[in-house]
Amino acid sequence: MNFSVILQQNPDAGTGNWSFLVMMGLIFVVMYFFMIRPQQKKQKELIKFRSNLQKGDKVVTIGGVYGVISEVKEKYVLVEVDSNVKLRLDKSAIVKDIADLPPTK
Repeated sequence: MNFSVILQQNPDAGTGNWSFLVMMGLIFVVMYFFMIRPQQKKQKELIKFRSNLQKGDKVVTIGGVYGVISEVKEKYVLVEVDSNVKLRLDKSAIVKDIADLPPTK
């Protein structure tokens, strides 16, 4: 049996590893710019929105409850959902401002 054929290595065998690493790097860069970076930007905007909440803002909670902020504290807000009905909610439960939405009929 001729073992010299088995022990010989192809001189181009190492280039496959480099092309694989370059391809994986490109995939990571594409994922960063299309998935990770926009999510980080959205998260920063949400944190800024929650820190700028003020009395009288019309908001929606994560659970879909609509209301008007009646009091703002460091960790929570009081949201009036109906006359004489107020809910104490963590600021992280507020997801968007609805002041720019047209009024319902």
